[in-house]
Amino acid sequence: MNYARQQHTVSVLTNGNVLVAGYSITAELYNSSGSVWTITGNMSDVRTWSTVSILTNGIVLVAGGYDNINALNTAESYNPLLVNGRIRRSYG
Repeated sequence: MNYARQQHTVSVLTNGNVLVAGYSITAELYNSSGSVWTITGNMSDVRTWSTVSILTNGIVLVAGGYDNINALNTAESYNPLLVNGRIRRSYG
């Protein structure tokens, strides 16, 4: 990984890659076939203790958590089909 993390989430994507998000504003993608870590985008908020769901269309929803001070009532999505996934806020 490019950044040390704690209280983060790890999600196995439908293509076999692994998305790691949280503790930092960045999200990283691990390509297991090449053993390579890539920074894939920035989240709008630093998130710890968030929840992650992989939707049936493959989009990853990262919701809630804390910004190290306050509870968050927002969510962000990651689309592995886009170049670098493009983390973007879904609602707030």
